[in-house]
Amino acid sequence: MIEFDGAVLCGGSSRRMGRDKALLEVDAEAMVSRVAAALMSAGAVSASAVGGDGAEITALGLDFVPDRWPGEGPLGGLVSTLDAVGSKPIVLVLSCDLLHPDPAEMRRLVERLDSSPADAVIPRVRDRAQWLHGAWRRRVAGVLEDVFDSGERSLFGAASGLEIEFVEVASDLPYADADTPLDLPGID
Repeated sequence: MIEFDGAVLCGGSSRRMGRDKALLEVDAEAMVSRVAAALMSAGAVSASAVGGDGAEITALGLDFVPDRWPGEGPLGGLVSTLDAVGSKPIVLVLSCDLLHPDPAEMRRLVERLDSSPADAVIPRVRDRAQWLHGAWRRRVAGVLEDVFDSGERSLFGAASGLEIEFVEVASDLPYADADTPLDLPGID
């Protein structure tokens, strides 16, 4: 069994949703809790929430890691994650707004990275990389922080100097997310 840590990125501004996506309930459970539970079901040794409202997330019973650069985009959240979440060489990082978090798909990303020399494995749905979801080697934290310090804020831009492996996903269901209220279940 491959040991890995899990992290749920919660630091986005949720402008299009109009409220904190991490705390929105789907099937009577906060979205961040659903993703963290799926990470644990996938075999993660730990599942921490990174960024967002620390008091609210902690009240849900989750481990909270503050984003070192709140409001500066997902790259800062990823660097914060790789620096502070757990201790395993692989960290599976997912966005908090997944509607159908799939433990089997999560394990597939980790297993693929474990068997590859790549720095990260990123899923690709219909030829579109899903940069907010991926298995990352902790060893790249320093490289990514240097790129962040140079002014880069996008994961795509920061990863240009890394070896990234993309895996095609047959169904977009495991990576369907909620960006607006219309994306939430029960809304027509």
